[in-house]
Amino acid sequence: MQIAVITGPNMAGKSTFLRQIGLITILGQIGSYVPANEAHISIVDQLFTRVGASDNLAGGESTFLVEMHETANILNNATPRSLIILDEIGRGTSTYDGLSLAWAITEYLHNNIKIKAKSLFATHYHELIALAEDLPQAFNLNVAVDECDGDVVFLRKIKSGGASKSYGINVAKMAGIPSYVLTRANDLLFEFAQKKNDVKLVRKESTQQIDIFNYSSCLIDELKEIDLDKITPLEALNKLNILKNKLK
Repeated sequence: MQIAVITGPNMAGKSTFLRQIGLITILGQIGSYVPANEAHISIVDQLFTRVGASDNLAGGESTFLVEMHETANILNNATPRSLIILDEIGRGTSTYDGLSLAWAITEYLHNNIKIKAKSLFATHYHELIALAEDLPQAFNLNVAVDECDGDVVFLRKIKSGGASKSYGINVAKMAGIPSYVLTRANDLLFEFAQKKNDVKLVRKESTQQIDIFNYSSCLIDELKEIDLDKITPLEALNKLNILKNKLK
């Protein structure tokens, strides 16, 4: 097999997995020990990477242009004995532009007999899962996660198959994004999923219309933080009074 398409949520470890393979390949090729019980590593003539997001303001290059320069270098210079590591392609442009580029690049790496390099491609474009299933020399991997009561637990394991979703809103919640934003994002996600290509959403002009739901979410978060084993009856009454006043 030639190309691994790796999906999974942010923070799950996709980038770490890619870097680990790149470093192990270099260590093995120079004759060093590698952090594994067993490793089958082929000789590579070059290691190509397209990782991270950075611009070149002094050179007049945007983040996306830098990304495309790096990708062009890979596509123009890789050989069948190279190792290619791609950590997201097409993030700096529109969704459909980015997806189209990622799809075409994957096909090019797979079909061009002058390249045919072993490739690892981490992506959030779930459409590429179907592409990997169609290409004879491609396969899907995903970083395992467990979802419990709306929270995500990262298992730090790589398994076969594509990820079912990206869990982006869950990760945003972990980062402390306000509850209104999360609620609105979930609503929009549901509408996008339902309408897909025929998305015509009405923009919310004001957040004041659903402040009551925002406060309710905040109250739930405050209730969860109360340690019932340590709070006194008087403190509990005072806390209840504070929460009651917030609903007024």
